[in-house]
Amino acid sequence: MKEAMLYEKLEEEKVKCHLCPHSCVIKPGKRGICGVRENRGGVLYTIVYGKVVASHIDPIEKKPLFHFYPGSRSYSISTVGCNLRCLHCQNWEISQYTKLHSDVAGEDVTPEDVVKRAEVTDCQSISYTYTEPTIYMEFAYDCARIAHEHGIKNVFVSNGFTSPEAIELIAPYLDGINVDLKGDEEFYKKIAGARLGPVLDTIKIMKDKGVWVEVTTLIIPGLNDSEDFLKWTAEFIVSVDPTIPWHVTQFYPAYKLTDRPRTPVSTLRKARDIGLKAGLKYVYEGNVPGEGGENTYCPHCGELLIERFGFQLLKINMKNGKCNNCGTVIDGVGMP
Repeated sequence: MKEAMLYEKLEEEKVKCHLCPHSCVIKPGKRGICGVRENRGGVLYTIVYGKVVASHIDPIEKKPLFHFYPGSRSYSISTVGCNLRCLHCQNWEISQYTKLHSDVAGEDVTPEDVVKRAEVTDCQSISYTYTEPTIYMEFAYDCARIAHEHGIKNVFVSNGFTSPEAIELIAPYLDGINVDLKGDEEFYKKIAGARLGPVLDTIKIMKDKGVWVEVTTLIIPGLNDSEDFLKWTAEFIVSVDPTIPWHVTQFYPAYKLTDRPRTPVSTLRKARDIGLKAGLKYVYEGNVPGEGGENTYCPHCGELLIERFGFQLLKINMKNGKCNNCGTVIDGVGMP
């Protein structure tokens, strides 16, 4: 148990959490929507501090981050809990854990433990992922500060439903982020239990703060695969920065959304074409290894620069962050 950050005390021992845009007002003995922040006697506590439920060594491409130290490894951690309730969540067993169980699962570890494990496994970064890192901000924050002292980068894989105050807190220690831009306002309301506006704000604020940003849209047939939505999404990203990579990713049935088919590759191809036509420099097709849409091409001359198969890098045709053919600088952090 650790006292939470970013909350205010109200009368009658109530508290108001400012970690995410839900801004939960929590009565004594109750928890917020995320299920991991609890009011005890007028003090808000995080009940998942140091309770790591998942830890793996992942390729950075799995996040997915394609323009952030390509080919490197990232020590990836998570606690239980989430501030969304996405009906298609692939990690629902841990994201929705506190809504299904009375205990708090996880191995007790310290921030120092996390950084040490990243060091000894030769990981260039720590990724806060699998569930929403915003909801375990206190632990992520402590890990991130120590990681920077040791020269290790920090990455959020996030739903973007984060308050400006929380972004202000973590941004000085955050090097990269992949934000899910899931759908339109109706999609967020019906499928995710959230709102679109704060996600758009997160993308803009993170970019303004100097964090490397990539965006992912999991395309679900019949829900967010319309040409109008895809065009709107691409144009929004362009309005923030056309160098932000956009990952358009194949959906497969999961959790409570098993009545939808896998996304056709043709839909991903259409989305990629829409993104490039809108002015994005880098658009990638996800979850379809070998189809060619996961490769990095020079936005100036079209040269194949990084050939991928899934999360593996097969070929690199660039040097010092530049295209070998025309010398164009390729946007990113730690590019080969």
